[in-house]
Amino acid sequence: MRRPLDILRRLRRAAGPLLLKNPRYQAFRGLSVVTLAAILAPALAGSSEPVGLATSRTDLTPKDRSRVLAVTRPTQDFSKPESFETMQGGAGTSRRQVDRDAFSQPSENITFEEQGNFKLGNALFRKNWVSSPSSTQASDGLGPLFNERACQNCHLKDGRGRPPAADSRTTSMFLRLARDASTAEEKAEIAVHKVLNFPDPVYGAQLQELAVPGLKGEGRMYVDYREEKVTLGDGSVVWLRKPSYSVDGLGYGPLDPRTTLSPRLTPPMIGLGLIEQIAPADLLAHADPDDRNGISGKPNMVRDLSSGQLTLGRFGWKAQTASIRQQAADAFAGDIGISTPEEPSHWGDCTAAEEACLAMPNGVQKRLGPVEAPPPVMDLVTFYSQNLAVPARRDVGAPAVLAGKKLFYEMGCIACHTPKFVTMRGNKAQAFQLIWPYSDFLLHDMGPGLADGQAVGDATGSEWRTPPLWGIGLTKTVNGNAFFLHDGRARTLTEAILWHGGEGQKARDRFAAANTADRDALIKFLESF
Repeated sequence: MRRPLDILRRLRRAAGPLLLKNPRYQAFRGLSVVTLAAILAPALAGSSEPVGLATSRTDLTPKDRSRVLAVTRPTQDFSKPESFETMQGGAGTSRRQVDRDAFSQPSENITFEEQGNFKLGNALFRKNWVSSPSSTQASDGLGPLFNERACQNCHLKDGRGRPPAADSRTTSMFLRLARDASTAEEKAEIAVHKVLNFPDPVYGAQLQELAVPGLKGEGRMYVDYREEKVTLGDGSVVWLRKPSYSVDGLGYGPLDPRTTLSPRLTPPMIGLGLIEQIAPADLLAHADPDDRNGISGKPNMVRDLSSGQLTLGRFGWKAQTASIRQQAADAFAGDIGISTPEEPSHWGDCTAAEEACLAMPNGVQKRLGPVEAPPPVMDLVTFYSQNLAVPARRDVGAPAVLAGKKLFYEMGCIACHTPKFVTMRGNKAQAFQLIWPYSDFLLHDMGPGLADGQAVGDATGSEWRTPPLWGIGLTKTVNGNAFFLHDGRARTLTEAILWHGGEGQKARDRFAAANTADRDALIKFLESF
């Protein structure tokens, strides 16, 4: 490794002007020597670049590359909307009437045949699984421990979840359970990205509140809120609710004292296929783990479980998952207790300590294959998830929205919420699309106020992936309520901004110091998504 490191150090010292002029090397900007070595060592040794970590875009001609750089450059003209700004999901943007189904529309540019597959995937996404054995057979396999019976029950109307409410039996926010590495062997597994962290020895990686008949659930998440007063620069007062989490009624003994509790609100499903098609080089170009400008931004390098290759995490609150298919498999296993080819455990998140759970029957039907959700099911659910369309932006030319956009840029929000990308060529509906997610999909330290203390791969206990903003203004329309951030503590967009700390502190403080008219304009801009 010494020779590649020397080459990389010389490249970093000599590359300053080159990085600014040559888009081929944009992906190297801000990366530490160690990160560069991990990414580029195979290429320097003469082998091909690792899957998902290409440092240049081979799908673009020189002319295309120039066009992409020009069209994705942040605007400096806030007097009118940018070209195609309304079509934030590219050619697949949904232009249908805005209502409760705004997040459940197919990409506008899929074929008639693909629309059939989308509808089949939707049916499976909404399907209620049942405990085994049952007469349905193809729906067998629920649990035995689980959080919900269907994907749709967590992703309400394909939108955002909500924290637990006193008047509701179900929730669409879960507690992830994990601890850090404690031995040399465990630390080595983390270092080579074999695992992301370590589950609780009894309760596994997620608290399962529900169970099939004859079995008891693991416990109930309890949230206690404390109101905190924030006085803004113009004297306005905003109350923030600070949550603390615990578990009531543990069914199988105490949690390990090292286990941390991390609440995770289910995110909206729109635009996932577009996120999957952003070029790795374009994401790495925004990384600055050496923190040269106060906004570090780093990728979460994860292991692709299907190929074994090191790649970029893109999905989940801590960018811990590399692909939509793996995200779906993880949800089937952890939330519903259904086995898939990617996660073949028929008992979901049950651990060896939960013997009664492991003694329960599973839902495998030999005629359908060795798992409860065989490949055709995963194919359709993945296709559905890839093609949920992003709704069109609204009121992009309204004076208040344009004023808010200008403030969003001037306050430094785009340092993390990167406005635009052009997707890679070659993946049908998602190919070569100008999209407007307003996210860099990298990890950022958001300060102690939002920290959960739970490390996930390269993500520390205070780091979170920048979530995309598209659809954020339709949250209440789709879900009937509006809860933001990873645990839904924020009840308004203003509260969500005021919770920003760490790398977001300066932008948050500028917002807090602004006058009422400017703050209202910035919120109008966000509500236009």
